[in-house]
Amino acid sequence: MLQTPDRCAACCGTPISRRRLLATPAAAALAARSWAAPPEGARQPLMRKPLRVQPVLVYQIYKPREQASWRPWGGLMEERDVAAEKERIGKELAQIRSTADFPVEILGLEAVTSTSETAEIAKRDYDVGLMYAASGPGQAYEAMNVPGKWNLMFVRHRSGPVYLWYEIAHPRYLRKTVDEFGEPGMDWQDVVVDSLDDLVWRLRSLAGLKNTLGKRIVCVGGAGGWGKGGQQAPYLAERVWKFELVTVPYEELGSRIEAARRDETLVSRAHAEADRYLRQRGVRLETDAEFVRNAFVLNEVFHGLLAQAGTDAITIHHCMGTIMPVSRTTACLPLTLLNDDGYLAFCESDFVVIPAGVLPHYVSGKPVFLNNPTYPHHGVVTQAHCTAPRKMDGERLEPVRILTHFESDYGAAPKVEMRKGQVITNLIPDFSARRWVGFEGEILDSPFLPICRSQIDVRIKGSAEKLVAEMQGFHWMTCYGSYLRETGYALKRVGIDWLVV
Repeated sequence: MLQTPDRCAACCGTPISRRRLLATPAAAALAARSWAAPPEGARQPLMRKPLRVQPVLVYQIYKPREQASWRPWGGLMEERDVAAEKERIGKELAQIRSTADFPVEILGLEAVTSTSETAEIAKRDYDVGLMYAASGPGQAYEAMNVPGKWNLMFVRHRSGPVYLWYEIAHPRYLRKTVDEFGEPGMDWQDVVVDSLDDLVWRLRSLAGLKNTLGKRIVCVGGAGGWGKGGQQAPYLAERVWKFELVTVPYEELGSRIEAARRDETLVSRAHAEADRYLRQRGVRLETDAEFVRNAFVLNEVFHGLLAQAGTDAITIHHCMGTIMPVSRTTACLPLTLLNDDGYLAFCESDFVVIPAGVLPHYVSGKPVFLNNPTYPHHGVVTQAHCTAPRKMDGERLEPVRILTHFESDYGAAPKVEMRKGQVITNLIPDFSARRWVGFEGEILDSPFLPICRSQIDVRIKGSAEKLVAEMQGFHWMTCYGSYLRETGYALKRVGIDWLVV
């Protein structure tokens, strides 16, 4: 049966309460179910929850007082100004809702004038409080800032009537009239002036973070971490990212594979899918086709594990040797297939780097490439691994050569020909989950060196010398596109420092 380990397998030996984990409804359900192959066409649904945003316009109508300073800065002076502003905000939110490339649910706009009203709103079920800070007292905004929720403040300079808090958001709200930041969980990055684009990328980051925190991951062969430095990685993944790690021992995997092989319907379906795959445009077979057919059977077994665990994320420990005699192929191609279908599938079970894969996957909505880096030099670095997604942009399949796994010269492993000229984001987590390094690059070539099969030469958009000096951990995570801003913004929410080189 699926298990949650008493100790982090193959890693730190840090005790984890089996009773506590098995007491969760999900784990109890896993323990109670016996395995059966999913029906034809049945798959665990992909899991990407929408970000729930509660917009709130805070304002105050001020009355003239004779021979007194009664009017603060700001353009909302009468109720008709407020009505026009509510209409303006509604149109902007509709634009965000219709164009966002991430799932977002924007709740109805509330327009309030008092601290008691914002305090009541803060009790509702949402993820992000979007505060339109037209005017009103600072306490009204402080009342929105409650544990378990994130907040953004939007102020206007030229996108509409100027807001009072365009002047005083920094000295009064963030710094409380002193030099140090004093609003818990908020700083200068959480205030947006005018720009919907600046608002959207922050929401995209928080949508990614929401889906990353608490992620359940099936760990075939247990959870691990690369090298001496990674011994605490599963524990840190649980503590920092709240991951739920569910172990499937290799004995269990073996019995499931044998059961799958006895299922004639499943085997027939898997072999037919393998043959269709090999006939696809852009696919070249350079290994034994039987390895590919076995990979599609293994893919069915992985789908069964995901369906039983109720998650769309899986990782394979000891994938460079232990799995081969069990599956009569390698895990490389099944992991590619899963990633191309929108799942999260990683080799090596390295929980030093897996959080750096889950986060950009949910930020970008695209597959990610776990890879081994080389030594950066002369502005270039080579990155490689024996498994990679083909659908790196989330839509189009890149050409692929199906070869053997390099180190074993066995099985079926994809050499994905990634797109030359493509801008990519590279994330480099440290062993201790204290600081990540990131940089933007450009794919120069997809060579065929005698190293792991999927490989790219990357031009470093920044200082190669700085990158060499700041490298840490081991594995890197790569995705198509530029997501450095979103990554750094999410990391500060979990207390991890961020360095862009």
